[in-house]
Amino acid sequence: MNKLELKDEELKAHINQLEKDDMAVFVMADGRLRGALFHGTRFVNQLRLQHNLGILETMVLGQASLCAALMIPMMKGEEHVSLHYDCNGPAQGFSVEADSKGTVRGYLFNDRIPVEKPLDNWNLKPFLGEGTLTVSTFHKGDKEPFTSTVQVDSGNIASDIAWYYRQSEQVSTAFFVSIQMDRQGRVTGAGGMFLQVMPETGGKKNNGAAKTSSSDKSADDDLLLRAETAFRTCPSLGQWFAEKGNFEDLIYGLFREFKPSIALKRSVRYGCPCNEEFFLNYIRSLPKDQVADIKQNGPDPLEVTCRNCGSVYHIETKNI
Repeated sequence: MNKLELKDEELKAHINQLEKDDMAVFVMADGRLRGALFHGTRFVNQLRLQHNLGILETMVLGQASLCAALMIPMMKGEEHVSLHYDCNGPAQGFSVEADSKGTVRGYLFNDRIPVEKPLDNWNLKPFLGEGTLTVSTFHKGDKEPFTSTVQVDSGNIASDIAWYYRQSEQVSTAFFVSIQMDRQGRVTGAGGMFLQVMPETGGKKNNGAAKTSSSDKSADDDLLLRAETAFRTCPSLGQWFAEKGNFEDLIYGLFREFKPSIALKRSVRYGCPCNEEFFLNYIRSLPKDQVADIKQNGPDPLEVTCRNCGSVYHIETKNI
């Protein structure tokens, strides 16, 4: 990926005062709840730069990419997850990918979403409408991915992904994402969190009585609801990180009732493995008549844009 650099010196100065982008993975409630908190201010600014996005487009792809990042702690081994969101609203949808190495990339199906009147809130329902969310999971060595599709109509990307987990994987899960913008439409803070009820697998609880997760699904929902209620007492995550908030104060403060413990921290970045050599080899693999036409008629250099990260490459025809 050709990583673009932020030119806004005022925004750069603000970001440099914040906690570094990072993800804290934590457990609580005697191991019955797990979660992750992701600070993604630089992450969202990077994807905005790469795709040259407007305010609304940044909000859509930013929220989707934050959610994809939050799926990383749930991956097992070498895993790659793709989210394909098709909708009938003017945004049309998006495709976002994340892998267990901590890399996220993606793009909007319509990167210039039409807006008929000034926005007075961040309700995305009018721009997303109804549609489907398809999640494809790839493991190393798999010949085909495991794919599952659910209907979505909430107009809230985080809620739609939580709905996928409930419907497709039968796991009580909650996602929260937030992007804070200043009056100039600049991203000053961004973050996300997921919470998930872990299945009990023969553990001891309630004076030593064994209990399995299937014996009381409503108890799982109640536990998650209590954690969600605790979470809603805090300001938006975008605002929290924009105002120099940190991981420890949020996790240990919000969830003290559940005795949380941060298990690890890990980095997550917006990135793409593309490079000029990749596209050069692709062009060389085209039918011979097409390659000949490019060499003879140009343009020279040939401009190629990676749809996943917005990187632009200029390939001279003499190298094809």
